Amino acid sequence: HSPESIEQELKWIDDHVDGKPYGLDVLIPENISTAGEKNVTWKSLEARISNEHRAFTRNLLKKYGIELTQTSVDDNQPQPFDGQRALEVLEASFRHPIRLIANALGVPPKAMIDMGKKHGVPVAALVGAKEHALRQVAAGVDILVVQGTEAGGHCGEVSTMVLVPEVIKAIKPIRDVPVLAAGGIMTGRQMAACMAMGAAGAWTGSVWLATVESETTEIFREKMIAASSRDAVRSKGRTGKPARQLRSVWTDAWDRGPDSPGALPMPLQAIISRDAFKSIDRAAEAGNAQARDLVSYFVGQGVGLIDSVKSAGAVVQEFKEDFVEAVEHMNALVAE
Repeated sequence: HSPESIEQELKWIDDHVDGKPYGLDVLIPENISTAGEKNVTWKSLEARISNEHRAFTRNLLKKYGIELTQTSVDDNQPQPFDGQRALEVLEASFRHPIRLIANALGVPPKAMIDMGKKHGVPVAALVGAKEHALRQVAAGVDILVVQGTEAGGHCGEVSTMVLVPEVIKAIKPIRDVPVLAAGGIMTGRQMAACMAMGAAGAWTGSVWLATVESETTEIFREKMIAASSRDAVRSKGRTGKPARQLRSVWTDAWDRGPDSPGALPMPLQAIISRDAFKSIDRAAEAGNAQARDLVSYFVGQGVGLIDSVKSAGAVVQEFKEDFVEAVEHMNALVAE
């Protein structure tokens, strides 16, 4: 996003949510291959991608009848995950009634935390290990999203069931920071279980990907319904960092292919995959049956619980009913 595009997006939200609260998720990686470099542009990064990686991508798609189409970018377009650009987007967002800021992939820059305090908006940070949580608390974040390895997207290696109580125990002597449990939470029953462990609530993602309102394609939704939890794999093939996504020919080729050159570090791999997946989705939607084998997106292990496409409202209602039923069940056990 640019400050201009986020302005349009948030204006649309303001016009359609009738004053209900919403937040902004900003991705500013703490560790990235271009850390410390100034004025890095998208085009300057494209020049760093080897011919070997380009040929591997082109040949992989060609094998499935897909022509790789490259997206043209402006000469001065900032690199993906550009920290300064993200802060400019954040500044523009405060012209709207946002109620939460969230950041992933490391401790947010001090400027982000300061902006939140200035505007009275809490800052949440996603963590995948106890050590990450301690650093975030020391940095001054207001909320911890404790995300287990089951989660879609960038994630660590510790399960939600272990990580949530581990983090709660570790931060308790330091200061009171609300913990939201994340990773594999697809039902109200799971949310109740996490809150029984001490979480203040749940942070969900994959459950919304199979809704009619989701940004996902119809083909990907069909693949989610057919998938099991083991089909959600951690791979560097999309962004250069381990990120859980639906297993596909793409992940297999990059992770285990005999001729794979290996994923490039973030943000270079993200540049390769952006054009590749645009070409893949375009071909699949045009009727290329082979292209379906390459269709993928970030999704967690909870994909095994997806059995149909629903409305977001139906998901919320089911969460509420499941949560109440689980709490009543626990109360009945205690009463015995």
